[in-house]
Amino acid sequence: MHNVTIYRDVFGKGLHDGSINWTAYNQTGRSGVDVEWLYTGEQTGETKAEAYIGRFAPGSHGDLHEHLGFELLLVLEGELHNSNGDVYPPGTLILEDPTSIHQVSSPNGCVALVVREKGTRPLTAAEKEELFAAFA
Repeated sequence: MHNVTIYRDVFGKGLHDGSINWTAYNQTGRSGVDVEWLYTGEQTGETKAEAYIGRFAPGSHGDLHEHLGFELLLVLEGELHNSNGDVYPPGTLILEDPTSIHQVSSPNGCVALVVREKGTRPLTAAEKEELFAAFA
């Protein structure tokens, strides 16, 4: 058996022609992000590897989290902002290392391909306080 899913023209009209079934990415600390899951942590088992196309509405943001494995992001359109101050325009490929901590946002909206080798871990309230105190 050969099961394959094809997404055509993701650098063009394919993101907007109705072929992608966007669903809300509901997660504490995340706002305004819809996704098309390519595969989920539930499907991949112990590693919790996942991949999705994420559509960030203007003013949206992800949660503040730590990576348990590598994360690869490819900005397909719009502009993605990283909490470290970096700004990524379309065509930018970003690799976050394991144990990196960050939060992404998009003031004007964007679409990105996200591939995670392992899952992520949201920071606790105490860890957030400690992190923010380090930058104060």
